[in-house]
Amino acid sequence: MPLTSRLERRIRRDFPDPETAAEISRRLVGLPEAMGYSPDFFAQERCHAALVLLAGGSVGRFDEAVELASQDWRDLLVAADLAHQDWPARLRTELGPESP
Repeated sequence: MPLTSRLERRIRRDFPDPETAAEISRRLVGLPEAMGYSPDFFAQERCHAALVLLAGGSVGRFDEAVELASQDWRDLLVAADLAHQDWPARLRTELGPESP
């Protein structure tokens, strides 16, 4: 599943080096298979956004977030404040409105 346009924008903002941004995007797309999670769940914008938000522009923190997700994806959502029912509003705040 491709990344959403608003998440791509956030990645480019947080990782201004084009090569680093491309690498983060590539890794996000490949995560479901790499971690053994269901592509139906882990390819969702919510999980991708959690990793990007926790990274805060740092490749090292991105790696730490991936490690957290590999242990338990629910901990990832909690750490990124995306575990509650208001997670769609938080994504709008962090990433902007969804594109049609």
